[in-house]
Amino acid sequence: MLYTLPISTSKRDEMRDITRDVSSLISQSGVKEGIVVVYCPHTTAGIAINENADPDVKHDVIMRLDEVYPWEHPKYRHMEGNTASHLKSITTGPSQTIIIQEGRMLLGRWQGIYFCEFDGPRKREYMVKIIAG
Repeated sequence: MLYTLPISTSKRDEMRDITRDVSSLISQSGVKEGIVVVYCPHTTAGIAINENADPDVKHDVIMRLDEVYPWEHPKYRHMEGNTASHLKSITTGPSQTIIIQEGRMLLGRWQGIYFCEFDGPRKREYMVKIIAG
C-alpha cells in the first residue's frame, strides 16, 4: 500500500510532526506486522525521527543545522542559492523505516516522525509505503 500525502510548510526551515498521519494510515491499512517506509521525494527536504515531547528540540536542531550549513557562504556555487537546504536534506536523509508490531509503530517513548523542510515555505508531498510481513 502506497500513500502520497500533501504537506504545506510555512517557514524556510521547519520540522513538521507527521507521526499521527503515518499511524492513522497504518490503522486504516489493517497491517498488524510489517514495516512502514516514510519517504520524501524532494532534494531540499527530508524525513527524520527524533524527540517529539519537547518543542525546543526542533528549535535546537534547526539552529544547529543553520550553524553547520549557513544559508550564505562565499564558496557556494549552486546557482539557485539554496546549497544549505541541499546539505541539510542530505544530513537528515530522504526516508525512515519503522517496524510495525501489533498494528503500531515501534517508536521509542519520546520519538516522532518529522517532515523536515529546508527550503520553504512550499507545498510538498511525502510517501508512506506500508509492507505487511
